[in-house]
Amino acid sequence: MSNRLEAGTPAPSFTLSDKDGNAVSLGDYAGQKVVIYFYPAASTPGCTTQACDFRDNLNSLAAAGYQVLGVSKDTADKLQTFADEEQLTFPLLSDPDLAVHHAYGAYGEKSMYGKTVTGVLRSTFVVDEQGVLTHALYNVKATGHVASLRKKLGIDA
Repeated sequence: MSNRLEAGTPAPSFTLSDKDGNAVSLGDYAGQKVVIYFYPAASTPGCTTQACDFRDNLNSLAAAGYQVLGVSKDTADKLQTFADEEQLTFPLLSDPDLAVHHAYGAYGEKSMYGKTVTGVLRSTFVVDEQGVLTHALYNVKATGHVASLRKKLGIDA
């Protein structure tokens, strides 16, 4: 099981491909605040709900200085389809070997329908301008998560 990160620790650096095959690094956002969220699979009900919630709150997050990055194990093609179908305008990043998931502790044991399984842990991390985690949220719910996150970040509706 991956180790969980905590607020106050440096965010693990990474470079992943986006839906268009372009390399995107956490370092590209140096000096900016970033919300990185990990989700199990594009175009599934919970992940669609969560992605659309981020999409619908993108302007208020951006106004407060936050960039949003979504990370999954999906291929670039699947991410492209997901972005097109749901009009997602923030970067969706592909981590097929789960290296970044493991670095963030976003992969491991979880309970699903009463059984313990190993998989992607729906998780959200907030990185400050210095590259340090201010929030490390594990096993978040797809529904209502962005509203809860906005409250934690002090962003009004």
